[in-house]
Amino acid sequence: MTKIILNALKHTPGVFSIAALLIANSALANQVSVQQLANLEEGNSHTTSPNYSNHVSQLPADSERDTVSEEVEVPQDSRLEKLKDPSLEIPGAELEQVDPMGQVTSVSQLSDVQPTDWAFQALQSLVERYGCIVGYPDGTYKGNRAMTRYEFAAGLNACLDRITELIAAATADLVTRDDLAVLQRLQEEFAVELAELRGRVDALEARTEELEANQFSTTTKLNGETLFWLSDTWGERARGRRVLQSEDDGTETTLGYKVALSLETSFTGKDLLRTNLQAVDVPDYSSEGLTNTLMTRLSTDDSDPDDTVVLDSLVYQFPMLNDRAMVIVGANAMGLDGFMSTISPFKGSGAGSLSRFGEFNPTFFRGPSDAGVGIKYAFNDLLQLTVGYAAPDSEDPQEGRGLFNGAFSSFGQFLIEPNDNLAFTIGYVRNYFIEDNVDITGGTGSFNARDPFDGVPTTADQLGLEAQWRINDRIQIGGWFGATWARPEQNINNDDITIINGALTIAFPDLFKEGSLGGIIVGVPPIVTDGGDDDGLKDDGTSVHIEVFYRYAINDNIAITPGLFVITNPNHDDNNGTLWVGSIRTQFRF
Repeated sequence: MTKIILNALKHTPGVFSIAALLIANSALANQVSVQQLANLEEGNSHTTSPNYSNHVSQLPADSERDTVSEEVEVPQDSRLEKLKDPSLEIPGAELEQVDPMGQVTSVSQLSDVQPTDWAFQALQSLVERYGCIVGYPDGTYKGNRAMTRYEFAAGLNACLDRITELIAAATADLVTRDDLAVLQRLQEEFAVELAELRGRVDALEARTEELEANQFSTTTKLNGETLFWLSDTWGERARGRRVLQSEDDGTETTLGYKVALSLETSFTGKDLLRTNLQAVDVPDYSSEGLTNTLMTRLSTDDSDPDDTVVLDSLVYQFPMLNDRAMVIVGANAMGLDGFMSTISPFKGSGAGSLSRFGEFNPTFFRGPSDAGVGIKYAFNDLLQLTVGYAAPDSEDPQEGRGLFNGAFSSFGQFLIEPNDNLAFTIGYVRNYFIEDNVDITGGTGSFNARDPFDGVPTTADQLGLEAQWRINDRIQIGGWFGATWARPEQNINNDDITIINGALTIAFPDLFKEGSLGGIIVGVPPIVTDGGDDDGLKDDGTSVHIEVFYRYAINDNIAITPGLFVITNPNHDDNNGTLWVGSIRTQFRF
């Protein structure tokens, strides 16, 4: 083959230029490579439907008034959003294609080709005589890159097609007899490769037709997640809510599970209808007979011994105002975190924190919510505003229920992103809790903080602040602070009680392996710091939550997360001994 090309170089610059094109790898920039075809044949044929979740982050329902949005999806990478997690992306994403720069009209457009280069005249002739040369998107030609025989065959085929077009057009004497003779010999030399290449294309076309004929839906994508959750607690049962302290360890080692399926449908290419189905059986360690504290709860801890599959979140979102705004309409199981932006890297029961408290600010993002409307508006790349309203009993027509006459949450939040490595949120939520359904702290913290007025209808004003700073590709630090002012509605003369909570988080993305994640969380769960008119409502001690976990990505579909969190002075009571919660969570995504 080398002898053929050298002889060709002696006879005509046209053939010389064709050989230079092929050897310099122009075919890679303009044609689908053999490797890409092989990848397609291996099954990468799914496409990813649009995802219009929270702008900055998106990675369990405790009750209808304590709802957290759980989504079975690949979290989008929007600056600080839940950190990059390529190893846990759902397989079937769109095949990455080489994006050519386009037709080159002058060799000077190629930044890495100089007049002193040995192939300069050949490339120049190729542009002027044949017009079949392209560059890469960065304006380079990459002429020194090595190539395979298949890649050579692909380029040769492309140039043959171009020459055939020129001959058919017959507008000028662009192809000489010597050119055709050499091209014929090249075509014979690579006959096997060209035939195999055409066979691969034919097979690809047949496979594509088969997939189109048997696809699940033309508008819907199915994602899934399964969790195996091994866990246990160690320590004495805590004193609280009129239950005495016990020296016995009341828990045994358990193996729970969660299975979730998500149907994501787009009708316009920009909107998204998400329907989630799930079955969960993971123990809630906070019950009186176990640890008797909300501080030992796992990020998912719903128990259904009948293994019932239920409808989880149901939400539709669509853009408006030239895509500057996003409208989110939730019809079922939509937590406030589904409407507003959470920039915590540890959100998500399958891939984030092991504990309920460690996911995000519990008082701000958990409140009366099941259905509602939220609107996100981006003023520019730096500032986004979210406003909305949600209610937990929107489907209930009884008096004191419904969309506007029962419990509710109204909210507003600013998201500020000065640059790609820094993000802040500041927001306000107004909650109203109906009688005997009060949970100010989202199922975390002390019992005093959760329901300070023993079931009396309660109004709460919640303030939430959060920040995340990505120091480099390996370390991200952040945290949140939440303040709550609550009052009973049956006695408006009472002073507000004050509840606060906060945490410092340190994330280590790609720790030891790409796609893995290490995490450290140190914080104070919701605590009553001021009892208002009743000093008895104030918590006597201070609990500290310390959590360490490591999510190891075994491969693109499986991750295992061992971890431990410790609670000192559970229920913010100095008389209670330290409690330990250990867990090994295995996640399967498909």
